[in-house]
Amino acid sequence: MNITGISEQWVAAQTKQKGDSKCIPWKNLKDLILRHPDTKKKVDVFALSIYDLVVFPKALGHVDEVVTDLFDRLDKRVTPVPPILVETFRSLKAYRRAGEGRFIGCAQFLLEWFHSHFWKVDKVSYRVFSENYSPLKEIVAIPRRDDISGEKWMAILQNLQEDDIELRAPWMLPNEILYRCGNFNWVPLLGIWGAVSYAPLLVLR
Repeated sequence: MNITGISEQWVAAQTKQKGDSKCIPWKNLKDLILRHPDTKKKVDVFALSIYDLVVFPKALGHVDEVVTDLFDRLDKRVTPVPPILVETFRSLKAYRRAGEGRFIGCAQFLLEWFHSHFWKVDKVSYRVFSENYSPLKEIVAIPRRDDISGEKWMAILQNLQEDDIELRAPWMLPNEILYRCGNFNWVPLLGIWGAVSYAPLLVLR
């Protein structure tokens, strides 16, 4: 209701149960975008759809209620970065455990995470965050090579040395790295559909 500006009755009528999630079909939101009288609301609903269908995909062709809640909090300066990282890890773990299927997540974000943490692969130095600098804007402006095969990536990852890896993106301001929780050498990261353990010390090892 906050995002669409439409009545509670309309939202309730569009909401469907899809597996273990409550969702609104993308088709219904597309129709709303085309006929909504408020231009800002049109843009908000369109942005929500991209956010859910691309960044946090779960039910194909549907916008998840949980993602809608997170999207609604973005204007309150809630950062989406930890949930993106968590859900990427969860998807990769499920993919590896099943031994088949497809990666559910934003491959572009995952690729940028690779490039930022394994920074010596491209021999690129990054500037520090500032009001006028955003690494994601820089990424969009730089054409990425798409001719690196899976075998090449495997060779890169297998030959990484300890000093080739950063435990934080190099554009972040220097500070302490959280790498353990109590007596455990891992950190629980909370996502929008659950939690996952992140072990920075394993990256170094």
